Amino acid sequence: MIAATGSPAAVPAPAEAARSPGFGKVPEIVLSFWIIKIAATTLGETGGDAFSMSLNLGYLVSTAIFAVAFIAIAIVQVRAQRFRPFLYWSVVVASTTVGTTLADFATRSLGIGYLGGSLLLLALLLASLATWWLATGSISAARIETPKVEAFYWVTILFSQTLGTALGDFAADSGGLGYAGGALLFGAGLVVICLLYKLTDLSRVGLFWAAFILTRPLGATVGDFLDKPVAHGGLALDRFSASAVLAAFIVACIMIFPQRAGDHPGASR
Repeated sequence: MIAATGSPAAVPAPAEAARSPGFGKVPEIVLSFWIIKIAATTLGETGGDAFSMSLNLGYLVSTAIFAVAFIAIAIVQVRAQRFRPFLYWSVVVASTTVGTTLADFATRSLGIGYLGGSLLLLALLLASLATWWLATGSISAARIETPKVEAFYWVTILFSQTLGTALGDFAADSGGLGYAGGALLFGAGLVVICLLYKLTDLSRVGLFWAAFILTRPLGATVGDFLDKPVAHGGLALDRFSASAVLAAFIVACIMIFPQRAGDHPGASR
């Protein structure tokens, strides 16, 4: 689909030196990456709803639980000396679950609505990207070679997952598209980004992050379509069962599709 590219990063300081030549901590950006990413975002929606709604823990308590899990797994990932597929995707799933409950807390519990919550989360995402750029001179995910860069990478992913949840809810509810309509809208957006990648010379880094963010509202609307009541336009599937099926699908994809550390096409351009 889309490979993340960017200009070569500046030579790191000794404390932040790359672990080894050609070292990479993210998977190669190929079609299977996007398949697993969309499944992970869908799992984040059903899993987050399972805790906050099915278990009646509420958004704040659920966010605290998932945030602790995300931080713990992310620390293990950052300290890892090489790319480990199951560890990497565990952090992604953890970021989607905390993103689900955090977005719901921001848009519903804080009373600022979907639009206000989306604008707040967009500001946080842009602030994360700006800080990353100022600190390293790049926001490219082509190579994640130092703990510092990887920390920015995961913080940005967390905010992108949270923003994507709010955007999905905004389109489905306030926008009147419903869950299926919202999924079609964001799916069409991904197709447009693919075409822009193939047919234009627009920034590969910008297109990568645009696609990365759009997979989240796509997964959020698909997840809501699976577990929300029929009266609200969903299929009313059991959230825990749906989450288990999605988790099994992700595990199968990781085992079936080759998982290589990314030096994806264009990384050196």
